[in-house]
Amino acid sequence: MAGYVIGQVEITDPETYKKYVEQVPATVAQYGGEYLVRGGATDTLEGEWPQRRTVVLRFPSVADAKAWHSSAEYEGPKAIRHAAANSDMIVVEGV
Repeated sequence: MAGYVIGQVEITDPETYKKYVEQVPATVAQYGGEYLVRGGATDTLEGEWPQRRTVVLRFPSVADAKAWHSSAEYEGPKAIRHAAANSDMIVVEGV
């Protein structure tokens, strides 16, 4: 089953965050992942939802998603994101 990484990002340093945006796609692809959502306009349909940048990635499996997130390849870009944004991220098993 596919594994979906869902992130909510509040960018605090846009210039530094641009470096993250440039570096991370190659790491996602290396683990079989693809972007389904990368930013874009949002519209809340129900309840309270933070108006932050939303990212959704699909990997072949949850194990692949976790391997990407903890990989040496993603270590550098992840440090950039941590320096340039506040974020929450989960992985969800698909159907």
